[in-house]
Amino acid sequence: MHGGIHRIAKTADIIVPIMAIGYIILALIVIVINIGDVPRVFAMIISNAFGLEEAVGGGMGAAIAQGLRRGLFSNEVGLGSAPNVAATADVRHPVSQGITQSFSVFIDTIIICNCTAFVILLGDVYVAGAQNIDGVALTQQSLVAHLGERAQYFLTGAILLFAFSSIIYNYYLGENAMTMMTRNPLSIHGLRLGITAIVFLGAVAPGATSVFFFSDPMMGVLAVVNLLALAMLFPIAKRLLNDFRDQLNAGVVRPVLDPEKFKDLDIDRTAWTGKEN
Repeated sequence: MHGGIHRIAKTADIIVPIMAIGYIILALIVIVINIGDVPRVFAMIISNAFGLEEAVGGGMGAAIAQGLRRGLFSNEVGLGSAPNVAATADVRHPVSQGITQSFSVFIDTIIICNCTAFVILLGDVYVAGAQNIDGVALTQQSLVAHLGERAQYFLTGAILLFAFSSIIYNYYLGENAMTMMTRNPLSIHGLRLGITAIVFLGAVAPGATSVFFFSDPMMGVLAVVNLLALAMLFPIAKRLLNDFRDQLNAGVVRPVLDPEKFKDLDIDRTAWTGKEN
């Protein structure tokens, strides 16, 4: 926490790939082992999401709403947290980093989350209609059913790495925001004590339901504030995107932002020089 965003980025560079790649490999092993049941799982997903009974009974809307909530919890799209890290990247054009950020959402939501779905649905641990299901325990038990007892220790380690990287990352976001509001060191120490208390409460809370009960409305507030800011910044983003596309159409393989084209904007000339890095 004391090393700032650069130390957090270096830590995440090691932790996140190990966690993600290892988990994807395990999921692929499960899929290959049960390759004959994959069409059945696809049919189950589609029929339960878009079936007539679900549409009439409101199940489709509930599934979409639940998917949006858990998707936001997973990838934080539209919440305004990712730009804090993206702003530290050394790139030639801001649109390039935007594309990278979009790809990270694809990896997290489409690949990793679908891996989890297949691990669960290809096994026999999950019982349709069951209530009060702990998602982590369900995934862990499903991996054990597929690959044996040792698989549960890998998932436990992956969750530990994910939790650790998420805590230090989100703490930095809070400290960054607190520093912008006040320079009083007592406020920073108060924030650190508060974060420690919240992490402790989250660790001992009775199941994930209570954590989601608190986090869902908070993320809703973040999304509303951030989406309003994005709406106001849209004209600037559109100009940058057009500049990026114009350079690509002109044959530039790796577009470079030229601050001279945007003299009306308060662009940091030390960060954007108009030259290739």
